[in-house]
Amino acid sequence: MRKVGEGVRSLIDPGNTLPHLPPPQEVLESAASARTSIDAGGGPGPHLVPSDRVLKLWRTAQAVCFDIDCTVAKNDQLDLLADFMGVGEQVAAITNSAMDGSMSLEEALEQRLAVINCTPADIQGFLKAHPAESRLTPGAKELIQQLQRRGVAVYLISGGFRELCLPIVRALGVPPKNLFANRMNWQVDDDTGMPTKLVGFDLREPTGHQGGKPLAIARLRELFPYETVVMVGDGITDLEAVQETGGADMFVGFGGVVAREVVMQAADWFVTDFDVLQESLPRHRVAMIGSGAWACAAVKLIAENTANPDNVDKYVPEVRMYTYEEEVEGRWLTELINERHENIKYMPGCFLGANVVACSDLVETVKDATVLVFCAPHQFIHRMVKTLAGHVSKDAVAISLIKGMRVRPDGPQLISELIRKELGLDCSVLMGANIAADIARGELSEATIAYSVLDHALLLQDLFERPSFIITLVPDVVGAEMCGTLKNIVALAAGFVEGLGYGPNTKAAIMRQGLNEMRRFAKALYPTVRRAAAASSDDTFFESCGVADLIATCYGGRNRLVAREFVAAELAGAATTFAELEAKLLNGQKLQGVLTSDEVQAILFRRGWEKDYPLFTTVNRIVNGQLPGSSIVEYKSAALLPMHSSADQSADDLRSLAISGGSNGGKLVAAA
Repeated sequence: MRKVGEGVRSLIDPGNTLPHLPPPQEVLESAASARTSIDAGGGPGPHLVPSDRVLKLWRTAQAVCFDIDCTVAKNDQLDLLADFMGVGEQVAAITNSAMDGSMSLEEALEQRLAVINCTPADIQGFLKAHPAESRLTPGAKELIQQLQRRGVAVYLISGGFRELCLPIVRALGVPPKNLFANRMNWQVDDDTGMPTKLVGFDLREPTGHQGGKPLAIARLRELFPYETVVMVGDGITDLEAVQETGGADMFVGFGGVVAREVVMQAADWFVTDFDVLQESLPRHRVAMIGSGAWACAAVKLIAENTANPDNVDKYVPEVRMYTYEEEVEGRWLTELINERHENIKYMPGCFLGANVVACSDLVETVKDATVLVFCAPHQFIHRMVKTLAGHVSKDAVAISLIKGMRVRPDGPQLISELIRKELGLDCSVLMGANIAADIARGELSEATIAYSVLDHALLLQDLFERPSFIITLVPDVVGAEMCGTLKNIVALAAGFVEGLGYGPNTKAAIMRQGLNEMRRFAKALYPTVRRAAAASSDDTFFESCGVADLIATCYGGRNRLVAREFVAAELAGAATTFAELEAKLLNGQKLQGVLTSDEVQAILFRRGWEKDYPLFTTVNRIVNGQLPGSSIVEYKSAALLPMHSSADQSADDLRSLAISGGSNGGKLVAAA
């Protein structure tokens, strides 16, 4: 049996990267045992039902490479050309020898071309007689289109010839540049300059040689950072793609045209219908946990994307939304939402989408969900995740839209950390300049998704992004979440300034100091923020989750509104409390800034940092009635005033706040 000579190898593999595979028969003898050993199912083939490992690889593949002959095309193209030329039986016998491993690929190609002995005119006649659409295997085009809609790169790697394959590539909707195939060599007429006679094939193409398919995949991986590549094909040369380092990660054997015994036994997964692969691709089911104003605006974005016909392969259209059950206008809120597709209490006038289903049972809401979106007041999240523990898929992806932190006796805990710890899920965060009513009206807005796992971030970006809602990605979960948490304290300060009647200069000064304290506090509490961004330690603070969110909140958020009215009432001699204003102005929504201020101040007090963060400290003293609202413009000196706490509260400051779960009034008292 002829092997690739060193001269040939130097042409196609100057860097000596072409796999040095054993002869085909040796590959056949070891293939089944080798593939069985890596399959999570552990048993001998054929693997007609995929193992968990195989199914996960298929569902997370970033690139899928298909063979053409007897895979996406229902014939061997060279055999079909041979039939057209009247030499079909002779060529088919040679083809079977190559596919079964009893003859090397390059030897089979040479012999087949010699028997066919076609001209360019013959090629044109063949293509006219056999249109590309007529040559496609049923289901191949639909599968490839579904993969492409999911963002999976599709390549065609064939031991056949470009002249015969290109029409098929175009019919499948795959860019011609994504085709790896051989090229025919033609003798050119000296007088006319036109090709006249077939004289073999170009030896420089990797697919014309044993081990060429893993080499083609290795070259792809050098160009693109694919973590998972799957090869789908019917023959021994396709099986080779997973036999070498740098090749494919998994092999799907296809027997819908020809079922070859060695492929059946050695494939990680063997199918005879492309519908099986198509139906195995996951469609994400989304659950929204929360139904307040921001949750309603966010679920509207999600519902528009899941209901889009172009996304039918990616998402289940229905989005379940956990809704705390309460009576509104004499009826249950869930009934009203499901009837009117609108939350008339927290976001009146906003059409959520007919595919949004309100559910009052938290566990039922997340049943079968693969994406969990948390958007509820942060003081309730600990109880919620405790309820959800053991009821969510271990493969689900979580994202938090919540701006706040949980204070524990042993230190603070961000909401994403809480979700990650209690549910065992990777949790990204979405933070930004997100005034809910503006987003619901479709006004141009933006947000930042901060992530730990890029694949999850890309999924979430696709789920949330709309033409009027722009998403950027940042690999800094802690930095983004701290921005979203701390800006509510600064918004209270901005509201105090407005209530006092001061203008833009004063508000700008407060906001600048607030951003500075946000940045320093985040880095002091979580040193990882310093090295989260590659270019600069401050990059995260200049994303939408940082300065943009701060600006929007200080000019249009609920914390600013309530703080403004708090000071206005104080100046009018009709002092009130934040709890009273929350009930009066927010229609049942929760005010996060006061609780966050108490939580942050507990940390500052315990660590002796109060004077290092004068704006935060002054805001908290105003919130708890220790200083008048007018002190905000003298925050530097106000923070230096001596304060003490009662003996029983001083030592257990963090513990009492963690147990109470909310503002505890005036814990810190001005010294006499």
